[in-house]
Amino acid sequence: MTPDPTISKTKRRHLIRINPGAANRQIMSLRALSPHAIVGGGARTIQEEQMPIKTLTKFLDQNQVKYVTIRHSLAYTAQGVAASAHISGRDVAKTVMVKLDGKMAMAVLRASDRIDLDLLRRASNSETAELASETEFQGLFPGVEPGAMPPFGNLYGMDVYVDETLAQDEHIAFNAGSHTELIQLDYTDYARSVEPRMASFAR
Repeated sequence: MTPDPTISKTKRRHLIRINPGAANRQIMSLRALSPHAIVGGGARTIQEEQMPIKTLTKFLDQNQVKYVTIRHSLAYTAQGVAASAHISGRDVAKTVMVKLDGKMAMAVLRASDRIDLDLLRRASNSETAELASETEFQGLFPGVEPGAMPPFGNLYGMDVYVDETLAQDEHIAFNAGSHTELIQLDYTDYARSVEPRMASFAR
């Protein structure tokens, strides 16, 4: 098909990258004219969508970490992500935002497990441990979709606690800032890159 001469090369790139398989041509045309994608009821620029994974992959590349990205259908729960990506829930890690003595931190555990806050409190030598609400932490992760934080607290200046069961797995997979993309890498590379604190807080 001959490209529309009224659309610039830059706009055509947005048209191609946003949703090449969409059936609704009118929506595609609108997105070509304005490089925004509709996510969760709000408009986000293409640059905003790509920023989290670009920041993460740049960090991994700088640390010579080998990884693969996995695209999957939209899923909001860790177990749903595992099913959409056709991998075991034991191989997918979820990031739970917690407050330890009022300080924000990440607790990382298998998607199939549940966090025990009392165990985490004791393991972290904290007086209090509680789940953080989305409104409390969402502003800390620019461009990241709610609930899709990658378990790299070191990139955001916060402590990371990893349940010891994850260290038993060869690989770790996790959300890469969106609900449609995973990154998978060797657990040893993850531990080397993040240097998390190991603890037992899953059940």
